[in-house]
Amino acid sequence: MNKARVPWKAVIGGSVGNLVEWYDWFVYSSFAVYFAASFFPEGDDTAKLLNTAAIFAVGFFMRPLGGWLLGRYADRRGRKAALTLTVTLMSASALLIAVAPTYAAAGYFGALVLVVARLLQGLSVGGEYAASATYLTEATPRGRRGFASSFQYVSMTAGQLVGLGLQIILQNTMSTEALNSYGWRIPFVVGAVAAAVVFYLRRSLLETEVYGEEEEEGRAKGTIRQLLAHRKEALLVIALTMGGTVAYYTYTTYLTKYLWNSAGLPKETATLVSFCALFIFMCVQPLAGSLSDRIGRRPLLITFGIGSMLGTVPLMTALGGASGFGGALVLSLAGLVIVTGYTSINAVVKAELFPTHVRALGVALPYAIANALFGGTAEYVALWFKRHDIESGYFWYVSACAAVSLVVYLTMRETRDVALSRSEGAQPSDSVAARV
Repeated sequence: MNKARVPWKAVIGGSVGNLVEWYDWFVYSSFAVYFAASFFPEGDDTAKLLNTAAIFAVGFFMRPLGGWLLGRYADRRGRKAALTLTVTLMSASALLIAVAPTYAAAGYFGALVLVVARLLQGLSVGGEYAASATYLTEATPRGRRGFASSFQYVSMTAGQLVGLGLQIILQNTMSTEALNSYGWRIPFVVGAVAAAVVFYLRRSLLETEVYGEEEEEGRAKGTIRQLLAHRKEALLVIALTMGGTVAYYTYTTYLTKYLWNSAGLPKETATLVSFCALFIFMCVQPLAGSLSDRIGRRPLLITFGIGSMLGTVPLMTALGGASGFGGALVLSLAGLVIVTGYTSINAVVKAELFPTHVRALGVALPYAIANALFGGTAEYVALWFKRHDIESGYFWYVSACAAVSLVVYLTMRETRDVALSRSEGAQPSDSVAARV
């Protein structure tokens, strides 16, 4: 089963755009420490970060709408068409941030431009996740889907690494004053240009065979009514995402801020810790995805649930007391290895729950809702706890979210062997979820 051929062209084509999408998405957070004062000059450092974190969260609340509109578009017009559209929206949003006026130049109009840009990003990413997940899953034969789909988080993490790498370069070639003044705009210009390039690359992708079979059926696709027929699976997606998304954003986008704002590490050291930890985390994803093709998806999810529920409080407490690069790196890696049990396979698990005619919408909308409620607010909740001098309360919050998801992992059925196409033994008219 695991000797099936991996369609590398499809994997790379589906992932490279995802890389740019998530580079643009995460670079907002990683450079917030430099541009926060440009748009919100009042208050202390934590207050400024709270303002930028609130706008970061706004993008997440746009994701359900993006998940609905672009998930429907992917089911009706094809995965390739949706992938092309999402990266176009992301390019436009990055360009808006790059040219946004500061508070000194235009008052709070600059903050308004940030909000509009984040709304566009949320719309785009809300559809990108589902389009990428369904494309990678459908383009890969059974027995290799876990491995291939793990490249979604490889590309997501690579996008963040590119952003962090650029930040390290700018930190070492520009003064802090220059970064605070105009240097923070550079990564957004890079993101806008890169997304425009990927637009042309994605136009050469081939549609998946699984979607082509569904086209032959001529049935209606991607409607809310059809999704409601699979409401159990939709609720399952929300519940299994809850713990994973909170833990993921805790150890990725929030980690750098936590290391310098709470642990007291220099910004440069905190950034380097995040970069090294994420690089190793990225390399582990395909290994875990391949393991799921052998032993199933549930064992990895259960391992994550237990590890996150029991390990978050001691790990984050220890990270808060980290005094140097080495200790912070080891602790960060421990958290990210635990999170790998979720990230490496969450895309394929969700795609395997739904039939083709509603797969993209079924993945997009419930996942976007869960991210809006839990992932998008994680950083804001963490900073809120810190501002009220009860920072450890956030650690318990992450553990509680993981506990809820763990119950789902323990009770859900295995999805590894679900057939998606005729060649795998599936009939397009069948409900995939009914056989899970």
